[in-house]
Formats: sequence, structure tokens, C-alpha cells
Amino acid sequence: MSGRDPRETFRTATPLELLFDLSFVVAFGVAGEEAAHLLVEEHAGAGVLGFAFSMFAIVWAWINFSWFASAFDTDDWVYRVTTMVQMIGVVVLALGLPAMFESLVEGERVHNEVMVAGYVVMRLAMLVQWLRVARQAPEYRGVALTYVRSLVLTQTGWIVLVLAPVSVATFFAIAVPLSVVEMFGPWLAERTRGRPITPWHPHHIAERYGLLAIITLGEGVIGTVASLSAVIREDGWTLDAVLVVVAGIGLTFGLWWTYYITPAGEMLHRHRDRSFRWGYGHLAVFTALAGVGAGLHVAAFYLAGESHLGPIGTVLAVAVPVMLFVVADYALYWVLVRTIDPLHLWLALGGVAMLGAAVAAVAAGASMAWALLIVMLAPAVTVVGYETVGHRHVAQLLEEESQASEDPA
Repeated sequence: MSGRDPRETFRTATPLELLFDLSFVVAFGVAGEEAAHLLVEEHAGAGVLGFAFSMFAIVWAWINFSWFASAFDTDDWVYRVTTMVQMIGVVVLALGLPAMFESLVEGERVHNEVMVAGYVVMRLAMLVQWLRVARQAPEYRGVALTYVRSLVLTQTGWIVLVLAPVSVATFFAIAVPLSVVEMFGPWLAERTRGRPITPWHPHHIAERYGLLAIITLGEGVIGTVASLSAVIREDGWTLDAVLVVVAGIGLTFGLWWTYYITPAGEMLHRHRDRSFRWGYGHLAVFTALAGVGAGLHVAAFYLAGESHLGPIGTVLAVAVPVMLFVVADYALYWVLVRTIDPLHLWLALGGVAMLGAAVAAVAAGASMAWALLIVMLAPAVTVVGYETVGHRHVAQLLEEESQASEDPA
């Protein structure tokens, strides 16, 4: 556990990391499906709150493992077994999501006992890994023990919160600061003066985030196809069904294209100090991408006649997470490059305006399916802007960065 070389060439995701990511497909799928069911049953508040809470738990667990693996992936049998244990924890957490969502509807107390059980399993495995680092890599002992203390403190807090008979409002009043403590632990460990930071690999970690973005988008496609299959079996192919399929695939493709415009690996290589805001900011990105999948579920339920939402609410179920993604994606770009280009600002505003046009169209009488085609064009604004003009701005930015790094002054 001496640590990987952060300048290692051709560092890519390992088969074990890819297998680990697949376990998150289950969690994303269950969270999206539960949120969609509550939305179509007009429990929007419980659906959104439960989805946000579950996405934080899921993505935060993934973030912790991925940054550790980027720095200390030894791929020995102990490492592999602890990774398997974490995968078990992810599945257990996913199995606990339905009970948590249902308890939010009932409104008496939050039943997240199974979720916390899965979370504890994952975190205990991480605890073992950090203790290995503390024992086998003396130069990182201080960092590792800070992670250990943070893990023990926060897991104790979640367990106590599960056992305490508190209301839903009190639960989240405590859960929010507890989540902040979760995120503060790594920051403290990596920012304490006099300690070497963990040797994570910038291009590797950028690839890991990109792969999870693809998996998150893929889950949305799978869920939408499954939901639309029931509609097609019942009513056959209708124009609305075709439009929703086109909008779903086009939107997924546009979001993928937009995400990969940011040269994250290269910028992290040059500015490792910008990693925390970029890494933590992906909590919003992944939540938005999974939310788009949940919104497409809602659209399928609407076509099947199984939704209490009207066409405006159905379009909003897709448009709102797309807007969150557009804003978060540009914000992370600006976090990395430390400059706000007027062109990029106009492209971001153009994407948001397209979403507003979709809602206005359905409010004026357009069908839900046609409005989703307008939603599909929101990321297309960025894609067209990048392919025609924006790529020169990114190339110029990287060139200036290279010149600055070569300047002896």
C-alpha cells in the first residue's frame, strides 16, 4: 500500500473498478424508479427529497472508493475482497431505498435502517483499507488516520440517527450537517499542512468519473425502454411513443457529448488543487443525470395513462434535471479553468432558454412528447456551439496553460 505513481503513463480504469461500477447500476435504477413512482402519484416533495438523499449516499460512497483506488490500488487479494464487500454494501443500500421512500410519504419517521446497514458495510471495508495504508505506508500514516477518524465519527452518527425516534424534519435537520461532516473529512485529511497528499492520478480519476457518467446515463435508457415496452405492448407504436424514444436517446447522447467537452484530466494534471470542488461538484452532475432517467420514466408512465401528473409536470420532470446538469457542467468547467468565457456563458443560457421554451410550448397546448423534443435540444446548444466555435476556445486555453507551465518565471 505504498501508493501508485501519480505520473504513471497510460493509467486506465481496471476491470475490478469497472465491475465495481456495475453494482451502482442497481442503486441508480432503484432510486430513479422510486422517485418516478412518487412523482406520478403526486408525492413530488417526498420523491425529490428521497431521491436527493439516496443519490448523496450512493455517489458519496463511489467517490470515496474511486479516489482511494486511484492512489492505492494494489490489486492484491485483500484489496479485491474488500472491494467485493463494498459491492455487497451497495446492493444492500439499494434494497433499502424503497422503504426509505415509502416512509417519506407516510411522514412519521425515516426508515433508512437497511440503507445504513449497507452503508456501514461499505465504510467498514474502506476503514480496513485505510488502516492498511496507515500500517504499510508510513509517509501517508497521518492522512490515513484522519480518514479513519472521519469514517468512524460519521458512521457512528448515522447509526445513532437510525436508532433515534425522530421525525422526518428532525432527521434531515441532523442528516444535512452530518453529510457536511462526511465531506469535510477528506478535505481535512488532504489539506493539513506538513502531510503529503494521497497520490491519486489525474487522468485516471477523470476517466473514472466519465465512466460513471456513462453508466448513469445508461440506466436512464434502460429504465425508459422497460417502461415504454409496456406501453407498446398495450397500444402498439404510436407517434408519441416514437417521439419519446427519439427524445430520450437524443437527450442521452447530447448529455454525454456535453460532459466530455471539458478537458478534466489535463486540467487536473496541471492544477491538482482544484480537485475537491470538481470532485464534489459531481454530486450535482450525477444526481442530475440520474434525475433525467427518472424523468423519462415519468414520461413513459404518462403515455401509459398511469400518471396523475399533467403534461406540464411531466415535461418539468425531465427539464429540471437537465437544467441542473447544464448549470453544474458549466460550473465545473469554470472551476477547472478559473475563467468564464462569454461564449460559454451564452451557450449555458441558451440551453436553459431551450428548456424554458419546452415548458412554454406544452403550456401553450403542445403535446408532452413534442415538448420533450425541445428539451432534447438543450444540450445540443452546447454541442453545436463547441463543434463550430467553442473547440478553438478550449484549444487556446490548453495552449496558454502549456505556455504558462513552461515559463520559468
